[in-house]
Amino acid sequence: MTERKPPGVDIESWVDRQIREAADRGDFENLPGWGKPLASLDAPYDELWWIKGKMHREGFSALPPALALRKEAEDAREAARAARSERQARAILTEINEKIGAALRMPPAGPPLNLTEFDVEEELRIWRESRAA
Repeated sequence: MTERKPPGVDIESWVDRQIREAADRGDFENLPGWGKPLASLDAPYDELWWIKGKMHREGFSALPPALALRKEAEDAREAARAARSERQARAILTEINEKIGAALRMPPAGPPLNLTEFDVEEELRIWRESRAA
């Protein structure tokens, strides 16, 4: 939309013409999400929806780093227990242990971390028992 509205032309008719010409060119065909419902259609209205969406797209968290790591550790434990193989569970636990170890050496800002590295062998024992049952 690079052209300016000509003087003396009603804004509504000018906009309608722009939309019609774009549709004729096929600019609205094959757009991402075509034919899918809006993800937030049933969600309650949130005044800060755009801020939360921007933070999510940019990879930011509203949690302080210490709390975000605690949440990530909880998620990693659940993912390890749901893993399909022992190797996959071990990889998940090893990765989160590296992050926890780095945070213990250099504590992040925010509340106390209150985390210790996972005992990988103990977690794998629990994983094996859950598979045997």
